[in-house]
Amino acid sequence: MDVASLSLPLVALILGYLLGSIPFGLLLTKAAGLGDIRDIGSGNIGATNALRTGNRWVAAGTLIGDAAKGAVAVLLMAWVARTAGGDAAMLGGLAALGAFIGHLFPAWLGFKGGKGVSTFIGVLLALYWPVGLLFCATWLLVALISRYSSLSALVAALLTPVYLAWLDQWQFVGLSAVLVVLIYIAHRENISRLLAGTESRIGQKKAEG
Repeated sequence: MDVASLSLPLVALILGYLLGSIPFGLLLTKAAGLGDIRDIGSGNIGATNALRTGNRWVAAGTLIGDAAKGAVAVLLMAWVARTAGGDAAMLGGLAALGAFIGHLFPAWLGFKGGKGVSTFIGVLLALYWPVGLLFCATWLLVALISRYSSLSALVAALLTPVYLAWLDQWQFVGLSAVLVVLIYIAHRENISRLLAGTESRIGQKKAEG
């Protein structure tokens, strides 16, 4: 095994982490003159909390940016794999893992990042876009029925490995299962509030959550 084949997986993880740790929510809220997103609502840097600034454009930009950084990490390493002769599925998967961890635990923000849903969507679309669309469709359906953003994300995430297996994308089932576990850990407070019946619904203002 040559040096290149040994170093590419590490490159994929590092590149993914660096891209994933770009805090679009923080950057966009500051650029819009809305202050530090960590001082708003739940203090989370993701799109849901960005919406609590009252600026939908900032929230949309955060969602797109967080999704794009995951997708770009995967697509870049897939391109590297094609040009260097590596395993595109493996390198793309490692880049996805790195980007997801970077979003959840960015080193320059004290390892306190977002909850990973937007980045999860981005990596799914890049790894196998039909499953990314199924995730979004599931999220929308559950949101329409329940009006809970967190529950929608949790249900859609839980079904993702099932969708991948159903569509015969077994090479990504293990990775998706790991990311789903991380999403559930990141949403542990939301899960507690859902069980207690105190979770805020979509469109309902809440001081924290």
